[in-house]
Amino acid sequence: MTDTIRIVLVDDDPLVRAGLKLILGGSPDLEVVAEAVDGLDALDVVARERPDLVLMDIRMPRKDGLAATAEILARPDAPRIVVLTTFDSDDMVLKALQAGASGFLLKDTPPAAMVEAIRKVDAGETTLSPSVVAQVVAVATKSAPDGRSDAALAALGQLTEREREVAVAIGEGKSNAEIAGQLYMSIATVKAYVTRIFYKLGVDNRVQVAIRVHDAGLAS
Repeated sequence: MTDTIRIVLVDDDPLVRAGLKLILGGSPDLEVVAEAVDGLDALDVVARERPDLVLMDIRMPRKDGLAATAEILARPDAPRIVVLTTFDSDDMVLKALQAGASGFLLKDTPPAAMVEAIRKVDAGETTLSPSVVAQVVAVATKSAPDGRSDAALAALGQLTEREREVAVAIGEGKSNAEIAGQLYMSIATVKAYVTRIFYKLGVDNRVQVAIRVHDAGLAS
């Protein structure tokens, strides 16, 4: 039997929480164990419930999702966090991802796609569409400091040729399955490459890899 993914919903809008709970409740392997009304409430709820995954809104009263994400991920045995956004706050989404969030979902993501994305994140994969990667990376590179391109090239220079191919594919927004098909390798092999790339680049999510690839001018 598939293990149940225990989820905490964090959003100050009760209608959003109700809609998400309805969407996720239709899947036998997903369970919404608690809800929080803002980032401050989330700190207590997550500590009490110890969920596998948190769906975290960004703009909330008292404590926003960015601050709450950073505090929760600083704890031992922290859950994975997925940021919820309407995409009116790309800079905050980027900061949340840089803080270690596992990815993000648009609030109007189709139910089936949202469920599948949650399953992938729980399994350790962050899947980002090419358009989403492009938008987030654009925010990251607006105020890029001098020498950032050289630093990115130096960092990617630590990778083997095959690792670099995988990194570039990540920078283009491809999922593990898409990379496996493009580079003629198994998904398990792709996951192993991704793990090594994270280690060598000193990052913990795919967006950070994408930013380095784009800084180096290697993404198409």
